[in-house]
Amino acid sequence: MSEVKIAAETRTEFGKGAARRIRRDSKVPGVLYGHGSDPIHLTLPGHDLLLALRTPNVLISLDIDGKSNELAIPKSVVRDPIKGFLEHVDLLLVKRGEKVTVEIPVHTEGELAAGGNLLEHVLNALPVEAEATHIPEAVTVSIEGLEAGASVLAKDITLPSGSTLAVDEDTVVLQVLAAQAEEAAEGEGAAEEAAEA
Repeated sequence: MSEVKIAAETRTEFGKGAARRIRRDSKVPGVLYGHGSDPIHLTLPGHDLLLALRTPNVLISLDIDGKSNELAIPKSVVRDPIKGFLEHVDLLLVKRGEKVTVEIPVHTEGELAAGGNLLEHVLNALPVEAEATHIPEAVTVSIEGLEAGASVLAKDITLPSGSTLAVDEDTVVLQVLAAQAEEAAEGEGAAEEAAEA
């Protein structure tokens, strides 16, 4: 997993007005917390942060005021619901070698069995525990030939080395459903025609 360096500044102004001024300068207000230390309020460069957050669970190396260097992972990201720009970010302080619990995206490969079956992602992301500097980017699950009624449980997914499940192993991650919506609609149409006759 790559590490992204971002220069950050501590901030002393708080509230909506201060946050708006920060955003007008193409920056993002944020908070760094963790390890029982007091939260550090930061101003981060908006474009650099946006690029970094394209990678799920990115490890960010923060250069704070050119004095201290801290490692962090994004914990909460608030975006504008209409325009999509970053409004605020919460970062969790981590140390090298420390285990953290994160959610990693679940990707699928292969084709379901023939017959118009539908794949339901019960979990889009799988909670795992991994070393902060070795967080997997995603897990890939083969759905090749799965029939209606089949399920993929958390314990069935091969995790990258150094990662362990942070969810019950019998949790359903993916399930295959039989496509019934079209058949039901056709059945209703036939019933209506019979009633009219």
